[in-house]
Amino acid sequence: MKEKFKEKMKKIFYLLLVFVTSFSCKAQSQMSSEKNTIINDNPKLVVGIVVDQMRYDYLTRFYNKYSEGGFKRMINEGFNCKNNHFNYVPTYTGPGHASVFSGTTPRYHGIIANNWYDKELKKTVYCASDSSVVAIGTNSKKERMSPHRMKTTTFADQNRLFTQMRGKSIGISIKDRGAILPVGHTANAAYWFRGKKEGNFVSSTYYMKDLPKWVRTFNTSRQIENYIKTWNTLYDITTYSESGNDLNNFEGGFKGKKTATFPYDLKKLAKNNMDFDILKTTPFGNSIVTDFAIEAIKAEGLGKDEITDVLTVSFSSTDYVGHNFGVNSKEIQDTYIRLDKDLVRFFKVLDAEVGIGEYTVFLTADHGAVEVPAYLKSAKIPAGYIQRSERKEKFNKFLIDTYGTIDIVENISNSQVFLNREKIKALKLDLKNVQQEIANEQLTYKNIDKVYTATTMTTIDFNDGIESLLQKGFNQKRSGDILLVDDPAFISYGKTGSTHGSGFNYDTHVPLLFFGKGIRQGHTFKKTEITDIAPTISALLGISFPNFTIGQPLEFIID
Repeated sequence: MKEKFKEKMKKIFYLLLVFVTSFSCKAQSQMSSEKNTIINDNPKLVVGIVVDQMRYDYLTRFYNKYSEGGFKRMINEGFNCKNNHFNYVPTYTGPGHASVFSGTTPRYHGIIANNWYDKELKKTVYCASDSSVVAIGTNSKKERMSPHRMKTTTFADQNRLFTQMRGKSIGISIKDRGAILPVGHTANAAYWFRGKKEGNFVSSTYYMKDLPKWVRTFNTSRQIENYIKTWNTLYDITTYSESGNDLNNFEGGFKGKKTATFPYDLKKLAKNNMDFDILKTTPFGNSIVTDFAIEAIKAEGLGKDEITDVLTVSFSSTDYVGHNFGVNSKEIQDTYIRLDKDLVRFFKVLDAEVGIGEYTVFLTADHGAVEVPAYLKSAKIPAGYIQRSERKEKFNKFLIDTYGTIDIVENISNSQVFLNREKIKALKLDLKNVQQEIANEQLTYKNIDKVYTATTMTTIDFNDGIESLLQKGFNQKRSGDILLVDDPAFISYGKTGSTHGSGFNYDTHVPLLFFGKGIRQGHTFKKTEITDIAPTISALLGISFPNFTIGQPLEFIID
């Protein structure tokens, strides 16, 4: 009996063991499957949109003129960061695009301006120029471009590395720097617009040996020529109550037209305004970029598999229009109304080609812009224009009187003074003392608000104020010896149109909208910074942050 009982118990134990093991394996399999689902449930396509020179209040001022499927769709379906700012100076296009996609500032990525004085080469260099490459799609030597001056990676680079280079990255813009810097060093392609008499999208040998067939087909289709037409307001101009009078003294306009007023016959004006380049300063430049981006999505099969692709799109015509006509012009309002329409059709293509809920989009800007100072003055707001010639005359006299030569200064640009280190050494002067003496002198000049030295920037840690913005924009190897800060709304620019570059709110406060896969619906007034974008997208994708990111993921926007 005992033997039979033991056999019976062994069978029961064996059956229980099999059951438990089977259940455990099944549970582990389910957990593994769930984990894989969670880990691999990334958007098929990430689209990073930068609107050049877009102030935050363009979202709110023109809101009632926007349609439901563009800016409003992003706001209503996605997440709106209403208090988003650049956290460094200078607020220019090159540094802006590099910072958005790298999650860091000029202090680390090295793009300290669009153009800057190179202390080693002793000449001014451009942020994207590269003499080691050749332009593709044009014979012009001016289109020899690459991202080689940018020291850090972008989240597009990190996605390429993460996917073993299987995820595609493509950058598109009217401006070369707007196409090149966002997609980083490992991009499959960057395309920008060559105007003049050509009117083509081009690239460089950094990316490819020849333009793909679809790009050549796009260029030869000459559909861009269709935009050389009359630019009038999309709606009745009398309904554009959110902007100033069409005829005023604060706008530039086009050569060959006496007044900066609607309508603009681009066919008549093109010849005197660099042919196809005239399109850059109209909303049609944004439409061209939209056309090309849509073609890229289709031809490159972006978002067609489970491996995340990245598309960066920079709309530059908003910047050209703002510089020409100012932030309060009818022209800028019409440009944003038409950009909204371009976003509508762009999102519809994403819905159809990639799938609703299968892609993620963010939209921000590379900087804002100041109201035209002449207009501000007419409204009794302190504003004006810097008299550089007066400053230069006083400064040269100071240099002669103090050091016996003006050669102690090599260059003055981007509100920075670059000193001649060899000359200082030859005169047996102390560099730190020279920096401070020049800073003290500059501070006495009209409309200079603050002055800091490179020594100060490298020895004191600033946590807030304009000093902190300057420090985050200061690159020890590339920046100047003395940093100048002008009074608010005082600019070195023409008497018409707007510009940017400062650390004041009108330049730092820009939109930040997210929508699509993995994004919550909502908004916040909590302060966010431009360097938070790249780590947020990286966290969403589960990839490494760009290699010098200083921002933090905005976890409250991730669903």
